[in-house]
Amino acid sequence: MAAAGDKKKKTACVTGGNGYIASALIKMLLEQGYAVKTTVRNPDDMEKNSHFKGLRELGPLTVLRADLDEEGSFDDAVAGCDYAFLVAAPVNMAAEDPEKEQIEPSVRGTLNVMRSCAKSGTVRRVILTSSAAGVYIRPELRGDGHVLDEGSWSDVEYLTANKPPTWGYCVSKVLLEKEASRFAAEHGISLVTVCPVLTVGAAPATRVRTSVIDSLSLLSGDEAGLAVLKGIEKTSGSVQLVHVDDLCRAELFVAEEDAAAGRYICCAVNTTVVELARFLARTYPQYSVKTNL
Repeated sequence: MAAAGDKKKKTACVTGGNGYIASALIKMLLEQGYAVKTTVRNPDDMEKNSHFKGLRELGPLTVLRADLDEEGSFDDAVAGCDYAFLVAAPVNMAAEDPEKEQIEPSVRGTLNVMRSCAKSGTVRRVILTSSAAGVYIRPELRGDGHVLDEGSWSDVEYLTANKPPTWGYCVSKVLLEKEASRFAAEHGISLVTVCPVLTVGAAPATRVRTSVIDSLSLLSGDEAGLAVLKGIEKTSGSVQLVHVDDLCRAELFVAEEDAAAGRYICCAVNTTVVELARFLARTYPQYSVKTNL
């Protein structure tokens, strides 16, 4: 341990540090002895950024302003970093024009950060956080018995033609992954992509959206969130879950493991809405969880 203290700290950049997954990843990196640089659109917004105070007690954390829509705004954030974790991405499930409001900003923002990484000269590896939404949305996969792996992609033509709920989000994940992979190959960047399923568990961020709200819907009674869970089960045959701490451990592992390459699906358990409801009813009887779903 004494020798470890003599080594220069590794530095990691985590984009979107006031997000749910990003805040948990920052915490884990600091606990593992990393110096961390993170980005937010407005560092002065204390309503979104108050958790940074507690995180700074764990280790060196620098908060920088950057915007996915601004070319070069991530240059300072990734400068001098060993690893860049691309976690920030637009999420606009209710977009009136998903092409303009979700898909194009997602691809543009990802390439913006990738260009900064290429310019840095220090980033050993880029770890891109995508989503299982870019893996399993395929019309031929209805029913049981299908096995998906990292070579599986959601069907962009089907999604674009049929426009099911959240189709723009799913398409954005496929296209941003493929564009990031193309850019990495052209510029000699080591890129690893992690595709998490529905992510649950506590994180430092003070505000959460999407997956946490959906996963808590059986306890909260939120009908829209419950509809999302049912939609996932109908589309993929189950509800897939991973704990945010396991996801962060996976991201750190693929960053440091030389042999890591390509895409990795990050999933801990496959269940159903009914099984999940029964589990929560047993564990938290005070919430009167409905199990006749």
